[in-house]
Amino acid sequence: MREDARAAAARNNAEWCDIVCGSHGLAGRTEADAWSVPHRSPPWYPDAVTLRPGVDAAALLSRIDAGPGASVKDSFADVDLSGYGFRVLFDAQWIHRPPVPPVAGEPLTPVTTPDGLAAWAAAHGGGELFRPTLLADPRVRVLARHDDRGVLTGGAVLSGDGRYGVSNLFARADRARDIWHAVCATVPDAPLVGYETTPDLAAALAAGFTTTGPLRIWLHA
Repeated sequence: MREDARAAAARNNAEWCDIVCGSHGLAGRTEADAWSVPHRSPPWYPDAVTLRPGVDAAALLSRIDAGPGASVKDSFADVDLSGYGFRVLFDAQWIHRPPVPPVAGEPLTPVTTPDGLAAWAAAHGGGELFRPTLLADPRVRVLARHDDRGVLTGGAVLSGDGRYGVSNLFARADRARDIWHAVCATVPDAPLVGYETTPDLAAALAAGFTTTGPLRIWLHA
């Protein structure tokens, strides 16, 4: 079950990476063992995501621009890229939350306009990474939280169809736990997957997620 949840999370994340790359005019390719994009991906996004354990490192790197700046999401933390000029950027944990009965909390608000997306991206810190074409993709929900004065205080992205991946979650001050609960309140009847690093993992676990296994991000320095 844990392995299935981790593989599903990796596949969902690869789909989201493909959507983001597509919004920048970059065509990715999904094969049985990995997703990859042949030209450099946008900032913060990998050039490849493994989709099963035991992927051959050399074969994987042959599909991408593996020079300085390249990055690989090693979804099962079992691919050694150290001999190819890569170093470990960080380790993280895949997370999963099954469908649950409706939970307390105020759902997040969908972002539906280019201006709204620009404001959301500015608050998130991603700037021009997030293109308006994302709003037209039925697999993507950009979500926001505003305070009583209308100030944007947090948000997240849900991506997928039926099983949603949670990504790009952000919050003002120490309110990440509130945003995780709000995500769960937004789609209480759907399974959710994602990943978090150790400093941010506690907020997701407090919202009912469990860890399903490690992943590793490699960077060619």
